[in-house]
Amino acid sequence: MVTEETALPERATVPAHRDGNVLRWLAAYTASLVGDSVYFVALAWSAQKSAGPAEVGLIMAAGALPRALLMLGGGVVADRFDPRRVLLGSDALRCVLILSVAAAVALTAPALWLLVAVALVFGAVDALFVPAIGALPARITSSDQLTRVTGMRSLSMRLSQIVSPPLAGLAMGLGGTAAAFTVAGLLFALSLPLLLTVRVRPVGTRKEALERPEPGTAWKDLLDGLRYIRRHRLIGPLVAAGGVCELGLTGTLNVGMVLLNAERGWGASGYGWIVSGFGAGAAAGAAMLTLVGWLPRAGLVLAGTLFVGCAGAATIALVPTLWIAVVLAAVIGLSAGVFASLNNSLIQTAANPAYLGRVTSVVMLTMVGLAPLSYPLVGAAIGAWGAAPVFAGCGGFAGLGVAVALASGAVRHAELPRPTPRPASQGVSAGAPAA
Repeated sequence: MVTEETALPERATVPAHRDGNVLRWLAAYTASLVGDSVYFVALAWSAQKSAGPAEVGLIMAAGALPRALLMLGGGVVADRFDPRRVLLGSDALRCVLILSVAAAVALTAPALWLLVAVALVFGAVDALFVPAIGALPARITSSDQLTRVTGMRSLSMRLSQIVSPPLAGLAMGLGGTAAAFTVAGLLFALSLPLLLTVRVRPVGTRKEALERPEPGTAWKDLLDGLRYIRRHRLIGPLVAAGGVCELGLTGTLNVGMVLLNAERGWGASGYGWIVSGFGAGAAAGAAMLTLVGWLPRAGLVLAGTLFVGCAGAATIALVPTLWIAVVLAAVIGLSAGVFASLNNSLIQTAANPAYLGRVTSVVMLTMVGLAPLSYPLVGAAIGAWGAAPVFAGCGGFAGLGVAVALASGAVRHAELPRPTPRPASQGVSAGAPAA
C-alpha cells in the first residue's frame, strides 16, 4: 500500500541506473518480458505439435486481436487506478493462466481450442499490462531521470530477446512444452514480489500534473485522452511521427528483411547477422542514453536520427555485399534506438501523469495494432516488384515522420530536463544502493 510516507520525493537523489527503486522495477519488468518471450515460444511449439500450418498461424495471431482492440481501454484502466496495482494484477493473472496451461499440457495433448483460448486471454491481459508499464516510470523517478529509465527499459527488451529463446529451448529439451510454460509462469511470479517493493509517488506530487481531470465514465475518459493527445503541441506530433515511422519501417525490417535475404541468397546465417547488427546498434543507443542521461536539442536529434534510420532502410536493399548490409543494419538500429528512446522520454516528461496510461496505449496501438497490418502488403509488393523499390518506398513513407516532426515548432525546440547532480554531502536515498 502506498502512503504519503512511502511516496518518492519529487527529485531523485541518485541517477536512475543506481537507484534501487528503479532497479527493482527494471528487474520485475525484465522477468516479465522474458516470461512473455518464453510463453510465445512454448505456445508456438505446442501449436505445431497439435495442429497444421494454418492453425499454427491462427493460434499465434489470436492474441494480437484482443490486445489491439482492448489496448485503449487498458490505458483508461492504468490512469484510473494505480498502475503498479494494474501491473501486479496482470502479472498475477498471467502467472495463474500459464501455470494452469503447463499442468494441462503435462497431463494431455493440448487441444486447438485450448491454445486459442489461452492466446486470447493472454492478449487481453497484455492490453492491461502494456499501458500500465508505460505509466509507471513517471511515478518511480523524477522527470530528469526519465531518459535514463527509457534507455534501461530498451536494454531490458534487448536482453530478453537474447536470453529467452535459449532458455525456452533448454526448458523444452529437459521437460517438453509443459516445462517451458512452467518457466514462463514462474518468471511472472518472480516479478510480483519485486513490484511489491517498488515505491510510487501519487500523481498530485509532480509539477507536471497541473490538475487531475474529473473522473467520468470509461468512454469519456478514453475520449478525453484522445483529445489530450490531439491538442498537445508536443505529444501530438511525436505520436504522429512515431506512428508513421512504425507503419513504414516495421513490415520492411521484419518481413522485408527475410525476403531480401532470400532474394540475395545470403541464407539464414546472413539474416541472423543482419538482425544481430540491428540489435547491437539499438542496444548501443539505449546504453548511451542510460549512461549519459541527457542530450542537447533533443527534438532536432530525434528528427535527425529518424532521418538516418529511414535513409538506411530505404537503401539497405541496394548494397552489394552482406557485410555492408550488416553495418548499415547496425546504423539503422542505433538511429532507431535513439529515436525511440528520445520520443518516449519527451512524451513521458511532457505528459500530464494523469494521462500517461492513455498516451502509452495510443503509442503502443500503432506498434502492435496498426504496424503489423503492413506485413502482407510488404510481402505482396516485394513478390511483385522486388525488394529494392519496396524498401525505398517504405523508407520514403517513414520519412514523412521526419516532416511531421520538423513541421512542429514544439518538437524542433523540445529539450529534455537536465539531470540534477547530487550534492556531495547528500546521503543516498532510501532504497538506493550506495554509489
